Amino acid sequence: MKEWCIVSESEPVASVVFAAGKGSRMVGFDGNKTLLPLIPGASSLYQGDRPMLMEVLGNLTPGPRGVVVNHRAEDVRRIVGEENAVFLHQPVTNGTGGALLAAKPFLESASTEMVVITMGDVPLIRPESYMRLIESLNAATLALLAFEPADKAQYGLLELNGERRVRRIVEWKYWKDYAAERQAGLRYCNAGVYAARRLPLLHYMDVLAGMPHHVEKRRGDRFVTIEEFFITDLVELMSGDGLSVAFTCVPEEEVAGVDAPESLRRAQERYALRKAGR
Repeated sequence: MKEWCIVSESEPVASVVFAAGKGSRMVGFDGNKTLLPLIPGASSLYQGDRPMLMEVLGNLTPGPRGVVVNHRAEDVRRIVGEENAVFLHQPVTNGTGGALLAAKPFLESASTEMVVITMGDVPLIRPESYMRLIESLNAATLALLAFEPADKAQYGLLELNGERRVRRIVEWKYWKDYAAERQAGLRYCNAGVYAARRLPLLHYMDVLAGMPHHVEKRRGDRFVTIEEFFITDLVELMSGDGLSVAFTCVPEEEVAGVDAPESLRRAQERYALRKAGR
């Protein structure tokens, strides 16, 4: 596979945005959480202007957009507009890899060289950060956004090779048992946002489709085992085949996700400061 190709700022880039989530930790809110406002109303955090998803779409590099939907999909379609994106139904919420697999028809029909994969509940990534991520593909097949956290507990961390390329992402449940010296070498956290060359990505998506993980999830008062697919598996698949996986760092607050009222409030405060030029 050809790996190196100069990226031009004028070249269109396809984008896949994950927007299927319910936001189960948003007490008192039953909508699609990517539609929560960055500008709160006077009476509620949950009502206001500038849905997070619209901010994400506005910050992406020009090109075709595919939005992966499930919960309250019609609300997402109505607010985004059929003319602004292709909507891709994820039949069950079966992990980030499952969301990506739901976007396969969109990626197969795209004519772009490159793809960005991002999340509708991570609204503060700047346009220039997306561009730097895409430019990482000048010398890589896959690139990740990363950050250095104040506290890396619970995060998936990047394991690098001697050339500072990503070998794999090690989840907390594994690296927490590493020796202290080995833990100290794991500095960067995966932000869950990627850029990739489209054709190699499609090839490895076919491989990913045959790699389900069996995960226990609570459903009411009992646990059930479900199949999920992890987009992070692509990193080890590609690097294991000798393809280069790059990363680019951004500030932690830029890639903070919104999954609870407290994190929504912080995102709204940061958005207000940004708009005030501070």
